[in-house]
Amino acid sequence: MSAWAIGIDIGGTFTDVVALNYEGGALRTLKVLTTHGDPAQGVADGVKTLVEQCAIQPRDVRRVVHATTLFTNALIERRGEPTGLLTTQGFRDVLEIGNERKYDLYDLHIEAAPALVQRRWRAEIGARMDASGKELAPVDADDVCRAVQPLVDEGVRSLAVCLLHAYVDARHEVAVRDILTRHFPELEVTLSSDVAPVIREFERMSTTCANAFIKPLANRYLTSLQERLGQQGLPTDVLMMLSNGGLCHVDEARRTPIELLESGPAAGAISASHYSLRDSLSNLLAFDMGGTTAKLCLVENGNPAIAYGFEAARQKRFAEGSGLPIRITTVDLIEIGAGGGSIAHRDALGLLKVGPQSAGSEPGPACYNRGGTDATVTDANLVLGYLNPDYFAGGTMSIDVDQARRELARVGDSVGRDVVGAAWGIHDIVAENMAGAARVHVAERGRDPRDFVLLCTGGGGPLHGYYVAQKIGVRTLVCPPAAGVASAYGLLVAPARADRSRTVSMRPGTDSLQVLENAYTELEGQVLQSLQALEATFGPVRLSRYADGRFVGQGFTLTVPLPPGPYGVETEQGKGDGADQRKVLLAAFESAYREKFGRTPPDVPIELLNLRVSGEAPPREVPRDEGVAAGSAPAPKARRQVYFREQGDYVDTPIYDRNSLRAGFQADGPLLVEDDGSTLVVGPRGRVSQSATGNLIVEILEQA
Repeated sequence: MSAWAIGIDIGGTFTDVVALNYEGGALRTLKVLTTHGDPAQGVADGVKTLVEQCAIQPRDVRRVVHATTLFTNALIERRGEPTGLLTTQGFRDVLEIGNERKYDLYDLHIEAAPALVQRRWRAEIGARMDASGKELAPVDADDVCRAVQPLVDEGVRSLAVCLLHAYVDARHEVAVRDILTRHFPELEVTLSSDVAPVIREFERMSTTCANAFIKPLANRYLTSLQERLGQQGLPTDVLMMLSNGGLCHVDEARRTPIELLESGPAAGAISASHYSLRDSLSNLLAFDMGGTTAKLCLVENGNPAIAYGFEAARQKRFAEGSGLPIRITTVDLIEIGAGGGSIAHRDALGLLKVGPQSAGSEPGPACYNRGGTDATVTDANLVLGYLNPDYFAGGTMSIDVDQARRELARVGDSVGRDVVGAAWGIHDIVAENMAGAARVHVAERGRDPRDFVLLCTGGGGPLHGYYVAQKIGVRTLVCPPAAGVASAYGLLVAPARADRSRTVSMRPGTDSLQVLENAYTELEGQVLQSLQALEATFGPVRLSRYADGRFVGQGFTLTVPLPPGPYGVETEQGKGDGADQRKVLLAAFESAYREKFGRTPPDVPIELLNLRVSGEAPPREVPRDEGVAAGSAPAPKARRQVYFREQGDYVDTPIYDRNSLRAGFQADGPLLVEDDGSTLVVGPRGRVSQSATGNLIVEILEQA
């Protein structure tokens, strides 16, 4: 009996479905257009088609794993349910006040990101605790009901509860939830102590409101997804990709759907890490470009970079502070509006611009012939010869070159260029947009892009990777197998993961280490409980301890890894005060601080503010990887006219079939390599070879 796993990734334009056979290592892929009106229907149709094409018996499917950008889009487009906020008296306007900082000092017309909760739907109660967790005023049931009843009467269906200092003691929020459950059983309730139990009121409240905003939508979608999979006889206990690059059970996702916001990009980073380790490439830039956006993530020592917060729905894409702060653990990446559907237009200065507006899948690029009348990146790539009109998206849809030419001619006329000039301009501008974002992202982390390898995935990553690499000085790029559906494949090799945090202000140099150990032990118990439902298929769990620390008096914190516990117990040397452990803890923070800032301030005590625990469990069953057999170099399957900047014209270019290549294959550019869902473009200054693991390695012999 074969054992299969199915991965599903919903993007802004395409929904990718992959089926992986654990025993034979066979990988089958399919791309279908995303059905925005009912995303679950597109998923169900795609899964059904792939299962039938591969003759997979539903009983042989052991695992279904899913990632989606639906909830991110819901935040951006404000498509959540009517949401209310219940907070401590005097704090209803925290969402509007924010941090009282302008993200652009010189913009006289600056606009902050609109609050998710309207002011009239924010209510206050008198219950209150102080910063140490001491009760100043108890929770009163009548007070809670009086505050919430008008919100329910106005149609609020989801409520965020964010009481002052609930990160220290959650008793008041739990009591409020119990009251609401009794009196308003239909109301969805989100507690800040469940979602973001860390200090800083604005960030905590923003995260809690965002979770409440998308929770009803998430519950409806996940329920519909399970029902439709069940109708096909497939497993309904779906695993969901979290923003942290790990998997959780669908029931856990229902509780805190905010943790799914960056699930699709996170899956792409996990896939990049997996492929890089196959060829011992420890440091790389994971570059994924789809139909709507492009993402870039640093992967060092085989692990994607992790952050403990990000901003959603920014007013200005690169302006920190212009979005909604979300305090969750997430793969640290940069995302820009540069995808296959990005629309080309003439700006107010008469210059050609591309994006961030996207045609998506409805109506899609002009060449889709689905009603789209705007020239996009896909239209440009088609006219330049980079895309095969007879085998687009793995042959799942036909596209119209003539329609693309007509729309490109219109854009070209507006900026004084012919069709080819407009097409190349669009391609080059998108590459420069992504290169610029890459430079900023890498520089902000103290790295040099020339020290990294560029790994390209997504439908557009291999198309644009060659020229992006030239612009940022990278000399080697990698295109893995099935690059067009890499995010969906990443779902099937990802570990299970859970992250928990809490605020416990303490100084490891003087305070009780036993208090620190007790706090970490409690967090570790929460992580293990969260992963318990997956222990049959994932394990063993590896726990890691982190802390947000600072030197006393600083207004910012730095997240650092800490040595494993236990702390505060007698050491082997017999020192019961844990003196050696104090030195190790202090040294861990100082070392990370020096790496980040170069030096440490003298004679200033260290304070740990937020404690964090991550638990990661690898899959117990992994696909067999037999690599690629060696053999003679195949002849090109076809040739066509392809435009390259170096020649300034179309060139008769060989086209290779990815499936026919063997380990040891090597050829100099220009050439194209077509896979089921992507096309690798190698310019005249490049040389491509295939490794034994199936990765295509492109060396750029001469920079532009």
